[in-house]
Amino acid sequence: QAQLVESGGGLVQPGGSLRLSCAASEFTLDYYAIRWFRQAPGKEREGVSCISSIGLSINYADSVKGRFTISRDKDKNTVYLQMNNLKPADTGVEYCKARDYYCSGSVRLQGQGTQVTVSS
Repeated sequence: QAQLVESGGGLVQPGGSLRLSCAASEFTLDYYAIRWFRQAPGKEREGVSCISSIGLSINYADSVKGRFTISRDKDKNTVYLQMNNLKPADTGVEYCKARDYYCSGSVRLQGQGTQVTVSS
């Protein structure tokens, strides 16, 4: 069964770093853009970053620009989100979502999420 699996979340102090992974099983990510978004309690869902299927188009939310980096590893069939200089406002469940080719493409699959908690 095709699925996306997020991992790499955890508890980190402000200023710390995490690297999230979005791994695909039973299908290849080559034809899909991957969008990361987060859901925090009591807040609206927020798009964090997106990378197109061949990696030529990348975007970030203003709140994470300069701190987060999205990348994809074709051989590992995985997309990463490197999160540096984390802030308490980054706390939430991070999900990855596969869309057809472009960041605006139709949604095909979503993972179960990984919890990120930034706290001292």
